[in-house]
Amino acid sequence: MTTESTTTEAIAGLTTVKDLMAAIEAPEGQGVEMMDPATGKLVGRAPQRTEADLDEAVATAREAQRSWAARSHAERSELLNRAADAVEASAEALAALLSREQGKPLNGPNARFEVGACAAWLRANAGFQIEPEVLVDDESGKAVIDYVPVGVVGAIGPWNWPMMISIWQIAPSLRMGNAVVLKPSEYTPLSVLALGAVLNQVLPAGLIQVLAGPGELGAALTAHAGVDKLMFTGSTKTGQAIMRSAADTLKRLTLELGGNDAGIVLPDADPEAIAEDVFWGAFINTGQTCAALKRLYVHESQYEAMCEALVGVAQKMPMGVGLEEENVLGPLQNKQQFDIVAGLVEDARNGGARILMGGDPVPDQPGYFYPTTLVAEIDNDNRLVSQEQFGPVLPIVKYTDLDQAIAWANGLDVGLGSSVWGTDLDEARAVAARLAAGTTWINKHGAVDPRVPFGGVKNSGYGLEFGVEGLKSVALPKVTSW
Repeated sequence: MTTESTTTEAIAGLTTVKDLMAAIEAPEGQGVEMMDPATGKLVGRAPQRTEADLDEAVATAREAQRSWAARSHAERSELLNRAADAVEASAEALAALLSREQGKPLNGPNARFEVGACAAWLRANAGFQIEPEVLVDDESGKAVIDYVPVGVVGAIGPWNWPMMISIWQIAPSLRMGNAVVLKPSEYTPLSVLALGAVLNQVLPAGLIQVLAGPGELGAALTAHAGVDKLMFTGSTKTGQAIMRSAADTLKRLTLELGGNDAGIVLPDADPEAIAEDVFWGAFINTGQTCAALKRLYVHESQYEAMCEALVGVAQKMPMGVGLEEENVLGPLQNKQQFDIVAGLVEDARNGGARILMGGDPVPDQPGYFYPTTLVAEIDNDNRLVSQEQFGPVLPIVKYTDLDQAIAWANGLDVGLGSSVWGTDLDEARAVAARLAAGTTWINKHGAVDPRVPFGGVKNSGYGLEFGVEGLKSVALPKVTSW
């Protein structure tokens, strides 16, 4: 365990990848080897924790949480800002390790961006004001509602944004007086272990514990009697399993699950003006983002112009090994995801769709690189449209009637995000109001903000993250009346 420190030297203690690996890696001959998805080379060995380790971690967290909860919001916020300082001091090392393990490039909205977001989310949560709310104050008496710690938060993270989404779980939980036991994805444990090591340079011992291990360890975390709240980002299927597992102990849940976000381009849109923003809405993190734009509906009057503009943007975006500074697109993180993407594109091709670019991986190329792919003239019921591809592929569907486009956009059982693109903002807002999604963006897509609550509807989960509402979601409402 590490102890709280207030020295600049402590914050600067993990500034190289070698430093990070020395702090987290399993000894040679132990753990699970993690391979670079861009090169196939060894990144490091992830330790594998057991259910006995989990029991110890939860007991430690419960003990640490008591004194942490006794601190004021101001004291906890001060340490969150110190944690942000620590992330910034180790930022380049964290980004390099993340790039090697997850595959995402250093540049573009990728590894350096993700590490920067970790610091930004820590500072944002430190700065939110949350005070008791007066509910009644009249001749009948007074009532107020306050928010008190839940206790121990169990967090299970994904492999696509492993550091940033871990901070989405950690920062509000700590701010509200909780401790966190976090189980990272089996695909990207080193990145999250490294982030935990950096944070634990400055935070009190036992508040954050990262336990890498197999899926069974995550299942044990969801069922553990000593865990009071669960936060999960991942697939709908796993989220449903977590709900069942959490039922016996009535754990509170925040579930951010799968999405298949639709975007609608209105007839008055300017394809050239919006093309780059549409591209990054779809291809951020090489398409491996829950709230990425995954199916684009374009009015027939703008269809060819929109396709042409997107091809022009896509052709300028280099894909390759993440540590090479020129690249902004990388590999898929694992072979399973590569195979899913390849299969969906083949379905589209076999269904008569037109491949505007991409669609043909280079044979025998090292790494899980799938080329940037744009698919036109595709039916709305093709699997590439109706199933989440989670990769660098965008199907572009032509529509003639706006009501039909809205029905198509709403026609799936998921509803994380959506977007509307056009120049008449009143019309765009009217369309946005008809879309069934937790968030609808106008003339942008996937632009999350730590101040703005975020969550899904339908099978995309429930509960809110970010902002004051996110703080409330990792706390218990306490009403006092007199």
